[in-house]
Amino acid sequence: MKINVIIIDKKGKDQLYAPLIEHYKKIAKPFAKVEVVELFNKEIAKAQDISPEAAQRSYTKVLEKYLGSGMHIALDPSSKEVDSFEFAKLLKDSVTVNFYIGGAYGFERDFLSKCNNAVSFGKITLSHKLVKVVLLEQIFRGLTINHNHPYHK
Repeated sequence: MKINVIIIDKKGKDQLYAPLIEHYKKIAKPFAKVEVVELFNKEIAKAQDISPEAAQRSYTKVLEKYLGSGMHIALDPSSKEVDSFEFAKLLKDSVTVNFYIGGAYGFERDFLSKCNNAVSFGKITLSHKLVKVVLLEQIFRGLTINHNHPYHK
């Protein structure tokens, strides 16, 4: 199984969260190969200064190329909240799963409609770097649920 976390975020390792991200990628290896893809370019930076709508369009433009085969799941605060068991079901029976974390202004409705699913981790706002860690922990938790591993208990 291959799981990609595709995020609108500036590249580069941060001192605080990078070790946690690497930790979850490593412990998930028996179940899946997990990769993190960080996307940010001059067009996105410029668009974010213009308007929220321009920013969302720029996110869609860079994310669309990842909408090939596999399951596509966007993290969207206005979508349905799921618990860990519902989240685990999203991973079940898929060869490739792509998770999308949008930029500061979220996703265009058009992009969300191209995804198989959209889920929320709640109404609170988290930094992109922190939500990346939370998502990776939930991916590992979901994989352990699906493989009857005791981690999730």
